[in-house]
Amino acid sequence: MSTRRGLLGGRFEHAPAAEMERFGSSIAVDLEMAQEDVEGSIAHATMLGETGILSREEAAQLCDHLRAVGDELAAGSFRPSDADEDVHMAIERRLIERAGELGKKLHVARSRNDQVATDVRLWLKRRLLELEAAVAELVAVLAGRIEADGKTLIPGYTHLQRGQPILLGHQLLGHAWPLVRDRERLAAARARLDRCPLGAGALAGTPHPIDRHLTARLLGFAAPVENALDAVASRDHEQEVAAACAILMGHLSRMAEELVLWSTGEVALVRIAEAYATGSSIMPQKRNPDAAELVRGKAARVIGELHTLLVVTKGLPPSYNRDLQESRAPLFDAVATTLASVRVMSGMWRTLEVDRDRFETELAGDFSLATELADYLVAQGVAFRRAHQIAGRIVRWCEEEGGDLRRLTPEDAERFHPAFAGADLERMLAPRAAAERRTSYGGTAWSEIERQVALLRCLLPPVEDPAAGAAEED
Repeated sequence: MSTRRGLLGGRFEHAPAAEMERFGSSIAVDLEMAQEDVEGSIAHATMLGETGILSREEAAQLCDHLRAVGDELAAGSFRPSDADEDVHMAIERRLIERAGELGKKLHVARSRNDQVATDVRLWLKRRLLELEAAVAELVAVLAGRIEADGKTLIPGYTHLQRGQPILLGHQLLGHAWPLVRDRERLAAARARLDRCPLGAGALAGTPHPIDRHLTARLLGFAAPVENALDAVASRDHEQEVAAACAILMGHLSRMAEELVLWSTGEVALVRIAEAYATGSSIMPQKRNPDAAELVRGKAARVIGELHTLLVVTKGLPPSYNRDLQESRAPLFDAVATTLASVRVMSGMWRTLEVDRDRFETELAGDFSLATELADYLVAQGVAFRRAHQIAGRIVRWCEEEGGDLRRLTPEDAERFHPAFAGADLERMLAPRAAAERRTSYGGTAWSEIERQVALLRCLLPPVEDPAAGAAEED
């Protein structure tokens, strides 16, 4: 029997059209938060018993039946259908089947509007803890990779052109620090959504003597949402979470792109483990970086889901509108996709092989060392713009001579500027020495890399992953 014919049958004479029943059903998405809905109903029933709206005995019986319904859902012995319309009505229908007339008392002083708002916030609080833990783990993996391979010499790029020699640890820290901010954004979003909508009703509250603070405490919220209209109409917390996920996925996509480039035969700095690579259906030699490419592609998906969430609400009048049903699928997928991507990225970095000697020889004499010439002249009192011009002329001369900076002799250098007299060009233009000279705060020198890694480890204490804890208990 459809919801309109059953629990909502008083207003309607006819059942909805079959296509409307299918079109309007959100069961497939709502089942993601079925246990949250059961928990919300248990808290609501408990509150009704504590405030005298129901007897304590009635409340206790309702709670027992609700726990049983939750067990049935978990076991798969109770399966809602499109006729239920949404998970809230499905659970209430099953409750009434079990508890009879008592089950019909549960819905006093609440609406599906505040139910779904509560369920989503409960779901988000738990999933965000998992996501924060996964991001912290990824940062820890990067820190470990830096400690193992961070002294590897590589070219640093701007505009995808070689800029200056740096250490791999410096490059990886450039990925780690944005992830720290991502975790902070997720935690801030979780703190802002930690308010309970339950008891707000459809939009205006209720005349019944409920205790919303009690309900909030029972569900682990910091407090109730202050305004009943805001509680059921607003979705900015969902948009904020999706935005944090989209920004995080952007950072993962940049990392993925780097792994794709670094694993090419032309660069050959890293080798992605077989567990995160695939072969070709026609070319036997291929070792494709599919995991990285998928992360890069899924970033577009999450960014699109943020756009959907923003557009769904942009023209809606308060309070609830059915359009808001369309926000749950993109929200759930954005969080789930981001979590899966973070975990895959951790796996790739953890199992990655790095060729530590790849650029040791290749960077000798490379034009990415030209800044060393300019910096040396500045140290001798030459104005930087003048030094920059001289170094540029040296690069042009070396190119015209058909060589790199190794073509430059002390005598040649002195002809470009007398301040080069007595300069130790070999030491000045040693790639590793060039990287190690950059000891300024946040620079690529190993001493600065070590300082930042130590700071990372202090800033990111272990975060409990609820999923991991549950797995251990099982």
